[in-house]
Amino acid sequence: MKNYRKQFWLGVRDLLPLVSGVLPFGLIVGATGVSLGMTPEMVVGMSALFFAGSAQLAAYSLIQDNAPFIIILATAVVINLRFAIYSATFAPLLGPLPKRYRFTLAYMLSDQTYGLCSMPEQMVKTTPERIGYLAGVTLALYVTWLVSVILGIALGAGIPPHWSLEFTIPLAFLAMLVTTITSRLLFMVAVISGSCAVLFQLLPFNTGFIVAVIAGVSGGLLLPGLLKMKGAAHD
Repeated sequence: MKNYRKQFWLGVRDLLPLVSGVLPFGLIVGATGVSLGMTPEMVVGMSALFFAGSAQLAAYSLIQDNAPFIIILATAVVINLRFAIYSATFAPLLGPLPKRYRFTLAYMLSDQTYGLCSMPEQMVKTTPERIGYLAGVTLALYVTWLVSVILGIALGAGIPPHWSLEFTIPLAFLAMLVTTITSRLLFMVAVISGSCAVLFQLLPFNTGFIVAVIAGVSGGLLLPGLLKMKGAAHD
């Protein structure tokens, strides 16, 4: 138990440097939510249930456009498909746990959690140590996320409606995009997906976004093979 607690607080400590990236995102989510006419309770409840800022911002945009519920749900699912891949890494670790622990830790899976808990030095630890570390990271991130959203609500409540904070949604997504493009392949995938988003932007209820995601995923699957074949042809 002592070692479990040590790993738990180690996870909390390792998460702290990432707060600088979570805080502004939460502020945007909270402030934008109240600017769209939602009550603070609705924004906090939505943030607690979603625990996925990108999907929540996309849902905001669709709610603003009066999109049907099924479109909002489908968009959120498409955005969060990456978590299905993340979860495969932790399936052997969480599978044997009782449901109340397994479901809770799986529910709080995030990009930051995956990044920290899948590092080589974590993967070689014992099962109790890995679970303790994972619990520390996820709980610290969840609390940080909700606090930042609440601060955003307080900030947004004092902003005049005519300031139209809705523009922060595409800006937030643009900031996320720029930080993730770290190779030529990712740049090409971004170009494909972005081009499709522009070409199909007139489709109703932002369904062009779903088309763009599918095109981007397809490009990510096919381009490595094509680039490899091209390189072999030049050799």
